[in-house]
Amino acid sequence: MEQVILSNEPTLSGNLTQENLKKVAKMYGTPLYVYDFDRIEEHYKQLKAAFSGRKALICYALKANSNLSLVQKLASLESGADCVSIGEVKRALLAGIPKYKIIFSGVGKKDSEIKEALELDILFLNLESKEELFRVEKIAKELGKSARISVRVNPNIDPKTHPYISTGLQENKFGVSVEVAKEMYVYAKNSPHLEPIAIHFHIGSQLTQLDPIKESAKKIASLAHSLIALKIDLKFFDIGGGLGITYKDEKIIQPYDYAQSILEALRGLDLTIICEPGRFLVGNCGVFLSSVLYEKQTDKKRFVIVDGAMNDLIRPSLYNAYHKIVALKSGEQTKADIVGPVCESGDFLGKDISLPSLEHNDLLCVMSAGAYCASMGSNYNTRLKCAEVAFEKGKEKLVKKRENFEELIQNEKELMQK
Repeated sequence: MEQVILSNEPTLSGNLTQENLKKVAKMYGTPLYVYDFDRIEEHYKQLKAAFSGRKALICYALKANSNLSLVQKLASLESGADCVSIGEVKRALLAGIPKYKIIFSGVGKKDSEIKEALELDILFLNLESKEELFRVEKIAKELGKSARISVRVNPNIDPKTHPYISTGLQENKFGVSVEVAKEMYVYAKNSPHLEPIAIHFHIGSQLTQLDPIKESAKKIASLAHSLIALKIDLKFFDIGGGLGITYKDEKIIQPYDYAQSILEALRGLDLTIICEPGRFLVGNCGVFLSSVLYEKQTDKKRFVIVDGAMNDLIRPSLYNAYHKIVALKSGEQTKADIVGPVCESGDFLGKDISLPSLEHNDLLCVMSAGAYCASMGSNYNTRLKCAEVAFEKGKEKLVKKRENFEELIQNEKELMQK
């Protein structure tokens, strides 16, 4: 297969041009999220092509960005869904993803979520402990069903990523050891209310090195061989997600190299591969626009105060994450901290960013904002959640209205007045 080199970098190109961004900022106001659906389609097709010739299912990780129109776009490309709450399962179904392409993962599923997932008859539940296995069995028995399951195996391999998004070490809360996994599969095989059909691992997010993925795949493939020898009828090999993107100068893993390392590890296993990308598909297909309120100069620091804040985009505050930030104007540049209106010193979008002199209503564009940005937004300081706009085939459309104050307080207001 011919290798296609993918550039997954933060660039103002495609539909996300300065002209288009200024246009939608004027139409819909700021702060504002803007997505390029055409670029998302390109990324999806390139990842799918990397696994061509082998049975494979791409299941988009909704936690990256669960906007219904965005998920609907991926559904139109025949994507499945990786969900970590029953709410995400319902979003996937609403967006048109078939139930037989939906996986429900997560460490802490409530009984009500397990029950609803079984009633919705999704592809399988991904389990992360013996205790969860027993809860699923009990609930399936009460419903008179047999629950299709997978077990998330923790390979205890360092993914070499940020500690908050590392999930493949024994010190992390995720998954079970190879030994415990084998016990769970044997138990499930002998239960009339459990049907083990898949095996799963996911070692972390924003992965930029291939060796930990290769090593994990080989380790879990070895376990899969031993389970099949025990007459456990596995059908799926779920390799998780976590492929990284370029925020600054990271070298990303190419889809072809990623697929080849997985296929090599799975030699001799006739299982459908499931891949769960999130950030890789959407991260560099979105930007966050914020308007300058004013500049403030102290004896030690230049501050650019903007209308976007940590409640809109928390990654810099939460992870000390870097996002490239550009002004949609030119001029001689000096360093500045970009800060928002929230009453926290941790409310910043970037520090020591080179920017030209800025005036009221000038626009700043935060790059790489398609993943883990809008989806992590909050109403802290009683701030309203942003609008979201998407470009497709050169045309813009509103995919989420800006929240208003009445919508925000309606629930509390009704209870207060009782």
